[in-house]
Amino acid sequence: MNEIQSRIENVFQGQLAHRQTIRNTTFRERNAKLKSIEIWLMDHQIEIQKAMDSDYSKPASEVDLTEIWSAVNEIRHIRRGLKSWMRSKKVAPTLALATAEAWSQYEPKGVVLIITPWNFPFSLTISPLVCAIAAGNCAVIKPSELTPHSAALMAQMVSDLFENNEVALFEGDATVAEALLDKPFHHIFFTGSPKIGSIVMEKAAKHLSTVTLELGGKSPTIVDETANLKDAAQKISWGKFLNCGQVCLAPDYVLVQESVKEKLLEHVKTVSVKQFGGNNGSLQSSGDYSRIVNERHYERLSTLLEKTTAAGDKVYMGGETDAESNFIAPTVLTDVTAESPVMSEEIFGPILPVISFNKITEAADFINDHPKPLGLYIFSKKRKNIDYILNNTSAGGTSINDTILHYMQLNLPFGGINNSGFGRTHGEAGFKAFSNQRSVLKQSRLSPMKLLYPPYTGRVKRLIRLLLKYI
Repeated sequence: MNEIQSRIENVFQGQLAHRQTIRNTTFRERNAKLKSIEIWLMDHQIEIQKAMDSDYSKPASEVDLTEIWSAVNEIRHIRRGLKSWMRSKKVAPTLALATAEAWSQYEPKGVVLIITPWNFPFSLTISPLVCAIAAGNCAVIKPSELTPHSAALMAQMVSDLFENNEVALFEGDATVAEALLDKPFHHIFFTGSPKIGSIVMEKAAKHLSTVTLELGGKSPTIVDETANLKDAAQKISWGKFLNCGQVCLAPDYVLVQESVKEKLLEHVKTVSVKQFGGNNGSLQSSGDYSRIVNERHYERLSTLLEKTTAAGDKVYMGGETDAESNFIAPTVLTDVTAESPVMSEEIFGPILPVISFNKITEAADFINDHPKPLGLYIFSKKRKNIDYILNNTSAGGTSINDTILHYMQLNLPFGGINNSGFGRTHGEAGFKAFSNQRSVLKQSRLSPMKLLYPPYTGRVKRLIRLLLKYI
């Protein structure tokens, strides 16, 4: 056993031994732990900004909004609701069991593994962690190695606030994740690509560990002829080019009604420069626009762009790249078809294919020809069109006349479906994801069911017939 495997084994066994103590923590104790994370994040705001800048030049204000506030907002939401969520919930009696009392109560799953991505390293680590803590679990965290400065700072946070037998964090590459996945965790929460998600699920199956998979996919955006095009362009541009397009919920492609296509494209071109171009309108020197996380992902995206344009797609705006700084400008493609290389996989970068349609049924059919997405966005003023899309497509979540924002509504369960993941998180849904809903029945001294016990005499058979007929 090498050093990392030995460390993992020691931590895992320590948490197994300690899980009963953590299970029995009160609301007051769990609330205090959540508060300590909130305070730590606020106290280390500058350090978090610097770490994200070092990892991939993420603007400080974007860090504040999408990393720190996103995490702190969820902590505050959970703290407000946790006492109620922890209470046992009585259920109404049924006629057959009228003499019994019944309720459900939430208990922690035990020792959980949280594997998190690089695109929002703080918020996408803190979110499942605080849900796991709120539910009373011990947790092991494996952040992405692609954002090492952020991972190191999160390791400091965990070290400052927790003992290893409650929360531990392991830095390192995929070999560390593989070693962790060999352990029989009671639950695994994974955020990442569908490809890696299937590996996680396969590993979990060996131990019958439950899983929550937050994946991604090609989230479509529909813009019909009734939409407010300027408003739609602003929201599509923000949702697509935020974090340099490295957002699992980003609009992956746009389906726009042919009659308004050119106007929408003009608005997107104008607002993207305004949003991300900084004071002088230069995207490459802008402090409001992130970079691609590393050279490998830059090469993947630039190669994809080259293949797509070689296949006949047109660059309507953008297309500029710089390998030295991993810069890819906000780019919009037209003349895109379902067979275009850019439509073969989730883009996860600042490249936006635009495809036109004539009838709303065509947009729904196009979406249904692809795996079910994590998000789906509809821009329309026509209730009939909105209802048609909602009733004839499937997605993890949907925002109408906006992008991404359903993720921020913490009273909504968040998650995907099939290829885009499964299981739900955020707020109470996150608490439940890391809990076992235990069903409890307490029978009184009088139990009518005893009348149905064998031997099956004529009297018992008559009672069973009455049961089948009336109850």
